[in-house]
Amino acid sequence: MSFGENLKNIRKQRNITQEELAENLNVSRQAVSKWESDNGYPETEKLLAISKILNISLDYLLKDSSEMEEKKKTEERSIVYAPGGKIAIATYDNKNVVFCQSVKMSPILWPGKDEPKYILNGVDTVTFWGEHTIILGWYATLEEVQKEIFEITNAIQNREATYQLKYNANVEDRTFGSPKLRKE
Repeated sequence: MSFGENLKNIRKQRNITQEELAENLNVSRQAVSKWESDNGYPETEKLLAISKILNISLDYLLKDSSEMEEKKKTEERSIVYAPGGKIAIATYDNKNVVFCQSVKMSPILWPGKDEPKYILNGVDTVTFWGEHTIILGWYATLEEVQKEIFEITNAIQNREATYQLKYNANVEDRTFGSPKLRKE
């Protein structure tokens, strides 16, 4: 699919009209229609604003959707989006609160014997250069991180403003490398 088709599809999925998108971008409805029919493209600053308003990466907007679908199939991570904005999640050490627009799980490559196997990242912003992620928590098993994602999904669906991690592993921070799992 083209940029215009991607824009139209995601706009409709988010239940946003052309008029609403145009108003948020300070452009005419005809400009949005022109972009969606692939008869023109927005300026870079408008692309960034579209990405933020629709809560979608620039990759998705600009790349062929079949290429993006293939990328999704090959990536071994789960992603949850907060469609209504952001949800506040305290980090594993309770030192920071991250206002996440999405969370994503990734396996840790070649973890050591007493190291966590998975990481949960919070995405707080998406810029032209990509996503800015912050480590929310470390997990010893796939089951634990999947349960966490399920709980976060429920919190988002229930329109909760905050979420406290429940299944993250208790870890010892180390200066270099992955943290070590604490013995309980």
